Amino acid sequence: MTPGDVETRRAHPPDAEAIALAHLDSIRSIGPAFYPPNVVEAWSAGITPDVYVKAMEGGEAFFIATGPIDGEPAVLGFSTHRVDDAQDGTSVYVRGNAARRGIGTMLLRLAEEHALARGATSIQIQASLAGVEFYKANGFEELGQGDALLMSAHSMPCVFMRKLLTRA
Repeated sequence: MTPGDVETRRAHPPDAEAIALAHLDSIRSIGPAFYPPNVVEAWSAGITPDVYVKAMEGGEAFFIATGPIDGEPAVLGFSTHRVDDAQDGTSVYVRGNAARRGIGTMLLRLAEEHALARGATSIQIQASLAGVEFYKANGFEELGQGDALLMSAHSMPCVFMRKLLTRA
């Protein structure tokens, strides 16, 4: 897979199933290097396409990267921009076999551009331990450590991070 094989765009509800598959792949392929099996299982529990459809309907913006996997088109990863309690937030997930190829950074830039266009001056994140170095490499600073509440109602260790946004 080369960068020329990858396309990015805003996601829509019909993309929800492919987003869920990419999300699960990311958690299950990258997560075990940072968390024990029970945490990876709790992290992936409850991920279904309707989660993304509801989030989109609630105003969360999703961006996807598409490209070939075994010769078939697929969602390689996604990013989001949302506003929670008046704070702009984001997340980025990339399939394990597409990681470390610049796809996550491309997706993060789309979320940042969306946030800037809506007047955001910073983005907050609860970074999984798997994502901390990625976010640091993309200009985020560590604010502290704690636990993120998962959709399964369990929690997992995370790092609270923030990036100040500026127009290019």
